[in-house]
Amino acid sequence: MDALTDARDLVAERFPNATWAMLTGSVLGPDRTAGSDLDIVVLREEPGFRESLYFRGWPVELFVHTPDRLAGTLERELAQRKPSTHRMIALGVPLRGDPGDLAGRCARVLADGPPPLTAAEGDRLRYGLTDLLDDHKHAVDVGERAVIAAAVWTESARVALAFAGRWLSSGKWLLRELRALDPDFADRWLAARDEPAAFAAEVLAKAGGPLFEGYRA
Repeated sequence: MDALTDARDLVAERFPNATWAMLTGSVLGPDRTAGSDLDIVVLREEPGFRESLYFRGWPVELFVHTPDRLAGTLERELAQRKPSTHRMIALGVPLRGDPGDLAGRCARVLADGPPPLTAAEGDRLRYGLTDLLDDHKHAVDVGERAVIAAAVWTESARVALAFAGRWLSSGKWLLRELRALDPDFADRWLAARDEPAAFAAEVLAKAGGPLFEGYRA
């Protein structure tokens, strides 16, 4: 299956008037698997949308933007510290048209990292993890404790990344960001999956310690 050829044909069929379009995602690199899909970013003047479909046996994710929608998405991602669209554009391969210097600008944003945490952002993260750890400590229902443990485990990674000045993410990209920060730390995080409290408490201590009394937002 030729990802580039099939992606170009799909764009030509669905978006003949697109300003530009690019193929991106794991299908282009060493992380490609049998389940990799065609992630296609499209810029056009008509209304934007997100759509999932199959094309010639490929699962396809379409991310269709107007210029204003794309600008708003990129701005929102910076505020959320989760650069999904920046990464797609920075690593994409053009299928149609010319995105100009946008890929380079997105790559520079990724390399520069997110803006520094504000005091309010840091307090919110500390408070959230403190609250989760407290819930985990006092949970008596086995099912609830398991659900809270999963939340503690995931949030400990997010807090560690945020206070290290790194991008946040979810799913496989959460682990990739941790490995980029510190492979040994990422391995310790993986090992703490079933019993995450001690690991999360360590992360919280490095972030300034627990925060409950006096927290106000």
